Amino acid sequence: MSQLRLVNVMEEIVSGLVRYFLRSVEYQTFCNCEECELNIVANVLNNLPTYYVVSLNAREEAFNELKDSRNIENINKEIIRAIHAVGKRRGHVE
Repeated sequence: MSQLRLVNVMEEIVSGLVRYFLRSVEYQTFCNCEECELNIVANVLNNLPTYYVVSLNAREEAFNELKDSRNIENINKEIIRAIHAVGKRRGHVE
């Protein structure tokens, strides 16, 4: 049995960072429900390049490549922008 599966490494990184941001002191006034969190992740991913891989080794290599400080800075800027954009247009009742 193969260990191959399609993975967007950028999605893994963004999801983890969004979760981290939404639970930090700076963003405690923003909703961090599942719907808002997923909307933020989707918003960010729509503005960043995808990075798909199919093996664990390729995933690890891509993850290390994407952890570059310039790349993380760009991802963080997109997350902050998306948190504010989604926060302005909440479509549900808390």
